Amino acid sequence: MTDSTTSADDSVFDTIDPALKVVTAEITIAAPAAEVFELIADPSRQPDWDGNDNLGEAAPGQRITGTGATFITTLTKGVDRENHVVDFEEGRRIAWKPAEVGQPMLGHVWRWELEPAGQGSVLVRHTYDWTELRDPKRLPRAQSTTSESLRASLERLKALAEA
Repeated sequence: MTDSTTSADDSVFDTIDPALKVVTAEITIAAPAAEVFELIADPSRQPDWDGNDNLGEAAPGQRITGTGATFITTLTKGVDRENHVVDFEEGRRIAWKPAEVGQPMLGHVWRWELEPAGQGSVLVRHTYDWTELRDPKRLPRAQSTTSESLRASLERLKALAEA
């Protein structure tokens, strides 16, 4: 039986090593954690540091303040995504699952974790987790998201925060 989030050929996901479905990168940024977190938690700032060049824009006034919140981003292709915040601790942790607007979440998570790293610095860990993804047409994009692409976002975030 199929529904809108799965199809008969979604079994390909079962053949992929689960360890390959979680990609992480981290960087130390010489800036206060609160300033770095603000760049992440304000969707209108996300296109400034998106290393995948996937985010076109996000309207101001959508600052994330807790789990259960949603925010809309527009991709460079002009498609809107409704992002559902699934984990949040102010200044420390934030994660969201994208969805097509008004549709179920797609099954992947973008996660950010911040840890103090000494005098005015913060260790930022960025994780892309697609263990729950079941849409075969999204598989190539999921597989192409590597630690190097996450690192590109971290490098841009670092440049903004340290400027």
